[in-house]
Amino acid sequence: MKRGGEMNPSSNKETVNTVSKKQPIHKKQKKFRSEQKKDMLSGYLYIAPFFIIFAVIGLYPMLFSIYLAFQKWNGLSPMTFNGLANFETVLTDPLFWKSVYNTIIIGIMGTAPQLVVGLILAYLLNMAFLKFKSFFRVTIFMPYLTSMVAVALIFSVLFSNHESSLANYVLTHFFGLDPIQWAASEWGTKIAISIMVFWRWVGYNTIIYLAGIQGIPNDLYEAATIDGANKFHQLFYITIPMMKPFIILTVFTSTVGAMQLFSEPTVFLGTGAFTRDEAMTIVMYLYRDAFKLQSFGTASATAIILLVIISLFAVINLSLTQGFRKKKRGVDQ
Repeated sequence: MKRGGEMNPSSNKETVNTVSKKQPIHKKQKKFRSEQKKDMLSGYLYIAPFFIIFAVIGLYPMLFSIYLAFQKWNGLSPMTFNGLANFETVLTDPLFWKSVYNTIIIGIMGTAPQLVVGLILAYLLNMAFLKFKSFFRVTIFMPYLTSMVAVALIFSVLFSNHESSLANYVLTHFFGLDPIQWAASEWGTKIAISIMVFWRWVGYNTIIYLAGIQGIPNDLYEAATIDGANKFHQLFYITIPMMKPFIILTVFTSTVGAMQLFSEPTVFLGTGAFTRDEAMTIVMYLYRDAFKLQSFGTASATAIILLVIISLFAVINLSLTQGFRKKKRGVDQ
């Protein structure tokens, strides 16, 4: 086309065609973006109930507890800023450190045996020759589904201070020992609560271990059998090394659960639970400050200290997991 001359009809048609072709593309892009926004909005609406419930039930109480840890408040009178005095009161209280000691001792006595026994039970439940596997799995898992209050009431009868209780009967008739005042002595109370924790949680850990064992290839066991390894060697040289991630997980969850121990000693000791130092746990100490002494500031400070303790265990668990992964990668390389 020359400058000042007429436009070529063919070029005019091409221009019209290009314009007509470009317009539907813009419309499709706008439609696609609108559909994408609708899908995004519908997705947010689906997950909104969870976040709303979490904000109301979980996030707000947590933030309010952090705020309350620096206040002096009995639940009725106006709050007054207290600074770090609540933390100082808790950390200088001998009863708090006694509760930390009790929590750790009961946690070790109730957690360590259940992890070992749970691993052995999971290994036995995975045996090929074992019959009625489903029955045994359901039976072992049943204590976890039982109400904690019902469990504590039953164990309070089994470990009664009376000489005719089942625990004292076993001690006197089978071991020739004197009856024990389970609910009156310090170590008797700790042992009874630890057995209660063991009985309730051993099935839960067994099911987790069983799921991990079933993920181990059978070729490893077959090769070990051909090489002459017995079941004991297979357990220690194949099952346990392959189960390390599951063991770390159960150790962490069991430790966190032990640090939050409350229902077992409370129901076992009854009304005198909060006046007994030998079974006072950290959560019981927190509950006593909040609802017995109406000192919500020190109770919130105790909750934050407990959060720090649990976080330390989480960091240790994470470091152990990372160390295991690095070691495994080094072996693979």
